[in-house]
Amino acid sequence: MSSIFSKIINGEIPSYKVYEDENCFAFLDINPNAMGHTLCVTKKEVDKLFDLSHKDYNLLMEFSRKVALGIGKAIPCKRVGMSVIGLEVPHVHVHLIPLQAMEDATFQKKVSLTPEEFQATAVKIHDCL
Repeated sequence: MSSIFSKIINGEIPSYKVYEDENCFAFLDINPNAMGHTLCVTKKEVDKLFDLSHKDYNLLMEFSRKVALGIGKAIPCKRVGMSVIGLEVPHVHVHLIPLQAMEDATFQKKVSLTPEEFQATAVKIHDCL
């Protein structure tokens, strides 16, 4: 059965796409820790980060770096944090979170955005890539 992320990649579920290439897909987290919180996922449905092939792992990390640099240009923040937890969805994903303080990385504090704010944020990040 396809993961929710595979359904997003395939366009079966709507998302606020930030960027994609032939191997990876980036979209805004719909329950974000901060404005610009982005998920980078592999297009291959693999459950655990360290089950990726060496090549696919490096492709995801290079892709995530590119997106993180775009987030840093688009969203005012002290830095862009990265987290890989993987318990929520059985599909490898990297959280890229614009950080102002440590609590922004704890997944305890969430922000609410309107659909228009999500769309504008996705476009702003994409335009900085």
